[in-house]
Amino acid sequence: MRELFTAAAGFLLLAACASPPGRPLDTDRPAPAAALAQSGAAAKATFDWRPLVLAPFGSLLKDNPVRLHEVLLFRDRSHAPTEIESKDCYTVDGTPPTFMGRVPVEYLMCYEHDRLDRIEAMVRMRTDEAARDFGRACALWLARAQPLTQADGACEGRDGDIAFSARLDPLDERSAQVALVLADAAKRDAEREPPRDLEVPSPAAP
Repeated sequence: MRELFTAAAGFLLLAACASPPGRPLDTDRPAPAAALAQSGAAAKATFDWRPLVLAPFGSLLKDNPVRLHEVLLFRDRSHAPTEIESKDCYTVDGTPPTFMGRVPVEYLMCYEHDRLDRIEAMVRMRTDEAARDFGRACALWLARAQPLTQADGACEGRDGDIAFSARLDPLDERSAQVALVLADAAKRDAEREPPRDLEVPSPAAP
């Protein structure tokens, strides 16, 4: 009897091994619409400049959450010397945050009177993909911003309390670069407003 029970158990075990297991439901695979939405979200995250803002504008240099080291800028190298010459600029120790899916060749956090006043980032890419990627990035930025300027090779606007200005410049036949500047929008608007004429009081009537 014991031998019969052992033989039956062995037969059931062989049958279980020979039979293919049932395929489990692939619950982790998103539906096509969900996959498309995830792809769109990934594209927006790739072109988003918000990760470049490592500290709030106006915050003190000593309160920066990442380690920085100072960068010496020369007048003939700066993209906007009249706006940056009075500032002390720093870059991060290590790899800077990515922008447009690339590690910037230049990333600067510039302080004026020890308060964050300006952020610059520059990425380089192949010429055949530069116009396409810059156009996609600009469209995403302006979709949630108050546009100020949109032209070939330029994109400028205001997103909340941050003003952004980007431009696409060719370097040679095979490469181009995108330079982005971020600044405090209220401070920039105040600097751009023309000074008001002083009101001269009218002479008193005799």
